[in-house]
Amino acid sequence: MDTGSLTIRAAGKSDLPQLLDLYRELQPDDPVLTLGSASPHMDQILAHPGMTLLIATVDQLAVATITLIVIPNLTRGGAPYGLMENVVTAKAHRKRGYAGALIQHGFEIAWKADCYKVMLLSGSTDPETLDFYRNCGFVQNKTGFQIRRPSGEPVRASSCAHAIVIGR
Repeated sequence: MDTGSLTIRAAGKSDLPQLLDLYRELQPDDPVLTLGSASPHMDQILAHPGMTLLIATVDQLAVATITLIVIPNLTRGGAPYGLMENVVTAKAHRKRGYAGALIQHGFEIAWKADCYKVMLLSGSTDPETLDFYRNCGFVQNKTGFQIRRPSGEPVRASSCAHAIVIGR
């Protein structure tokens, strides 16, 4: 594993331009966020308890990032759980061990926070990507579900809700 002069740390506000570049590689079809429009979102992320944007840099260049969220819990004896999202490595820096080192660092943070598990969902069906996650220690043994808000439609009560009472 060639990690060169790899540095892993929590991202700060000054990392926003490089993070936006990395996220562009992750989701190239997403609407473009300018620094001005992304700045309030970054402020919220940095202020959110239990949420950490981890960034891997080589010679001060951002090469990979993950988001780790430690979520409080009332099961498992109150042990929190972790969620990793937005895992991305710049194309020019892949296959050098950077993302694996970043994920391992995320695990260390989660275990220090007493998380009983760390979850990650991937939309990838690429066997190489799935093998990468397995090699990091993830086990593919659960069924994941998601729902996305329909574009342009108002928010409605779900058919799985039995009753919604608002006020009296």
